[in-house]
Amino acid sequence: MKCYAGIDAGSTYIKVAVINDSTLMGYKIAPTGIDCRKKSREMFDELLSDLSLSPSDIIAITSTGYGRRLIDISNETVSEIMAHAIGAIWTAPEGSKIRTIIDIGGQDSKVIVIDEKWETKNFIMNDKCAAGTGRFIEVLSRVLEVNVEQIGPFSLQAKTPCQINSTCAVFAESEVISLLARGKDRKDIIAGIHRSLAKRISGMARKASFEPDLLLTGGVALNPGLVAAFEDELMMDIYVARKPQLNGAIGAAIIAGNLRGKS
Repeated sequence: MKCYAGIDAGSTYIKVAVINDSTLMGYKIAPTGIDCRKKSREMFDELLSDLSLSPSDIIAITSTGYGRRLIDISNETVSEIMAHAIGAIWTAPEGSKIRTIIDIGGQDSKVIVIDEKWETKNFIMNDKCAAGTGRFIEVLSRVLEVNVEQIGPFSLQAKTPCQINSTCAVFAESEVISLLARGKDRKDIIAGIHRSLAKRISGMARKASFEPDLLLTGGVALNPGLVAAFEDELMMDIYVARKPQLNGAIGAAIIAGNLRGKS
């Protein structure tokens, strides 16, 4: 069996995926912690054990993400842009013709425009401000005392979404606290947060001259409230990746196979 591994060492989570020629064999997702190198190796070893594989069964390992150069068990590194573009080959829903990928990570967001050969035509990356990232939702969900996994369904119950005007995560937190003090419903506040994030990243997509079909990746893609906000903002259907958190790791694993010529 020919197996390849991809490691996406993100700023908040590490994702490890093992594939063979046509199947995602297994994966692990865990917080990055303070030692990215050690954590990646532990997760890789645990995954091989779970799959009853030995290190010699893995023909090649490619790492990507914020900490990719720290992963000493990988054979090569690739950029996040390339990994996410290639990852969509496997994670995009069947029948879609993906031309734009929006990946919302813990500390940055990316808009990647690709062609029919899955090669990157253009991209824009926001890594200077938390307001357009998953961190934005995480911070504000804590202020609202709502679990991150619950905020999506929660916001879909909103009746009058609030307007969140601040484009800075710090000022937005103050704005949310002010809305709570004024007695606004948390559902309406969360819906407003989703609208604010969707509006900010959709602006990036327009600057990148995005094209349909559009695929949403990253953990926030599991948030139906945010998906709905994107669809309202861009006035189009949005595809959600299968295993959206693993898109970069799967892409890195596919690249590992391609670089080794599936040998």
